[in-house]
Amino acid sequence: MDAFFAQIEERENPQFKGKPIIVGADPKKGKGRGVVSTCNYIARKYGIHSALPISKAYQLSPTAVFLPVNMKFYQKVSEKIMNIIKKYSPQWEIVSLDEAYLDISFLKDYKEAENLARKLKKEILEKKKLTCTIGIGPNKLIAKMATNQAKPNGLLAIKPNQVKSFLEPLDIEKLPGIGPKTAERLREIGVNKIKELKKLSKAKLRNIFGVVGERIYERVRGIDETPVTSEEIIKSIGKEHTFEKDTKDSETIFKTFDKIIKDVHRELIDNNFNFQTITIICRFQDFETHTKSKTLKTRTNDFKILKSEAKKLLLRFLIENRKLIRLVGLRVKVV
Repeated sequence: MDAFFAQIEERENPQFKGKPIIVGADPKKGKGRGVVSTCNYIARKYGIHSALPISKAYQLSPTAVFLPVNMKFYQKVSEKIMNIIKKYSPQWEIVSLDEAYLDISFLKDYKEAENLARKLKKEILEKKKLTCTIGIGPNKLIAKMATNQAKPNGLLAIKPNQVKSFLEPLDIEKLPGIGPKTAERLREIGVNKIKELKKLSKAKLRNIFGVVGERIYERVRGIDETPVTSEEIIKSIGKEHTFEKDTKDSETIFKTFDKIIKDVHRELIDNNFNFQTITIICRFQDFETHTKSKTLKTRTNDFKILKSEAKKLLLRFLIENRKLIRLVGLRVKVV
């Protein structure tokens, strides 16, 4: 889906059409402390993007439309779209609220695949008044990369004999799995394009990045053998809080964290979910973000266990790092 949250808001509020729309925290006239969740393509022309500090987004476009995240509504829209998508193949995989894979290998050729894609795009647009982009490829990796290249509202098919010419000219950051830090290390050794990255041996990549290096070696060659699995996404429940002022005051931090724990637990109980893995998110004053996780031996929905284990993880952050804290969060993986 294209700029999913922002596009839904534009659909629901036609008066915002043609304006930059930013979904996320309250900017508070440039003094807000949260981040951008997503924005439409008009806003992106101003340099605004997901995870950008909301205060910076306000500086870049103070006249933009700033809206809060309405997650429950977005989830309902997503469910309806996914139900449309599932009709087009018995093998589907939902990745997130706005992304899914379909295995369409039952079709004869890429021409039929493109026809199916156009039909799917048309049905979503007619029924939900939302646009999407579809990428087609010999595997999930190439299909995803084709989608990224064709946005917004595009359609791009990459046949097996086109994979090499498609991949090689791209910047290394276009390859899934290569984030800013990995890209920085590669640029330090003169690697900027996928074509240049392809010249590094598997041993060299493994030496630099460990097991991840082996995956990079395969991906630059367009290799991806992971199947499309018809299972719902592994759900998680999480809450975060951005402090009005960066703080190191343990009383303030734990008081806020107690409320987060209660909110997460309430959502677990309301949905009759259990959890087994607990993850704590901590963002410091310099925007550096770290996580700590613990996986329990058995699944549970016990409040006391959640509270005890989550607080232990948070306490480690406070002990190990002297920086002021900007944000704390808790996420549990639902089982």
